[in-house]
Amino acid sequence: MTIIRDIPLSLTMEHILRRQGMANISAVSPKILALSRELIDEVGTLQSLDPAIAYEFCPVNEINDRGERLHGQKRFPFASELAAIACTIGSQLERKVTDYFAHDEPLRGVLLDGIGSAAVDILAQEACRMIGVVAGSQGNESSSPLSPGMPGLPLSEQRALCRIAQAEKIGVHLSESAMMMPRKSISMLVGIGPKMPTWTKAQVCSECVLNKTCRYKIGSSRLAENKK
Repeated sequence: MTIIRDIPLSLTMEHILRRQGMANISAVSPKILALSRELIDEVGTLQSLDPAIAYEFCPVNEINDRGERLHGQKRFPFASELAAIACTIGSQLERKVTDYFAHDEPLRGVLLDGIGSAAVDILAQEACRMIGVVAGSQGNESSSPLSPGMPGLPLSEQRALCRIAQAEKIGVHLSESAMMMPRKSISMLVGIGPKMPTWTKAQVCSECVLNKTCRYKIGSSRLAENKK
């Protein structure tokens, strides 16, 4: 199991606003833009982000010491290994969001929450990049990630995935309903092997059950098939 901390995160205004359902920056009011920039500076000044990644590689057919097996490899049937990953930015930003709502500053709370979501997205991308580097050093490829609840990885696998990644080592725990705590956390499964399939975020959005109503979707198309 590998744990990585002190990960630099480069937040962009475009990413932050999209995570708040405002994809068209030119249509965003100057007030929102100014406040978003102020909050970004505040996040950096107060060191509100504590990004951490935990991951573990396991052979596809191996059952771990708790008798658990991950079945998400249906998306990448040619994988020789699976990487179970947990990422979090910690709980400090989440507490600040709660404070803003408690002190009747809902706009600040909503915008800061969006900053947290954008930070988790960037952290997840960095985790996948790291896995790709490790896979490449072994002469393999890494697939695009699956998170519990996405097509090919049922939500019921959340607990096994987090236990294999040892998410508790970076302060991540699951509620009774398998919700990750702190909320600004994400778990992922990545396939390792030859000719792993990849897909874009827009392709993921196209197969999501919320595709027709989600304010945060990027686009629509079909998920990529396995590479030939």
